Amino acid sequence: MAAPPRTDDSLHVNGEAPGQTRPREWIRLNVGGTHFLTTRTTLCRDPASFLCRLVQEDPELSTDKDESGAYLIDRDPTYFGPVLNYLRHGKLVINKDLAEEGILEEAEFYNITELIRLVKERIIQRDNRPPKASKKHMYRVLQCHENEVAQLVSTMSDGWKFEQLINIGSQYSYGSEDHTEFLCVVSREYSTSGSNQCATDRPDHIDIHNSKDCRKLNFMYNLSGSP
Repeated sequence: MAAPPRTDDSLHVNGEAPGQTRPREWIRLNVGGTHFLTTRTTLCRDPASFLCRLVQEDPELSTDKDESGAYLIDRDPTYFGPVLNYLRHGKLVINKDLAEEGILEEAEFYNITELIRLVKERIIQRDNRPPKASKKHMYRVLQCHENEVAQLVSTMSDGWKFEQLINIGSQYSYGSEDHTEFLCVVSREYSTSGSNQCATDRPDHIDIHNSKDCRKLNFMYNLSGSP
């Protein structure tokens, strides 16, 4: 009679000895009153970091927990988010409302070496980035009669755009007919850092033209906002 297959009662089917418990993979953190749920693998991306030592229950660290069993960490939860996301995917992603210096402070506290390096590089790039050229506007007011308004607006070029049309309510005689006069306000945006600003675009320049087709009262001034 064949003997039954031999079994080893000292091992479970997953290879663990009886009474041996595996560390919990999912970890809950209470950072400044905000709870974060992540994995032990994520927190141990940097084995020398504070977070890895915390979940490994390093005897040199005092590890208090709240009533739900979450590890208590007295830090700013707003800046912990980018730190945790870096541990998850290895990329530094910073919302534009967060300061790099704040994330650097947290990275140094948690002793995440590679994250410290990335944040310092980001700060250097930010500080060495050339300032954006400030944009200003030049406005012109063109005085024309009603038959010329459509042509004037449709033929604008060189960056000029229509802003406003004002009926000034007066009339002048042109040939045998009377025509209503309008003020047409147009604007153009330009950069103050460039050197290609033309001479007639000086802020104090006033240019008055009188012609058969259109009497133009052109004045320019610079503003960062609206006229």
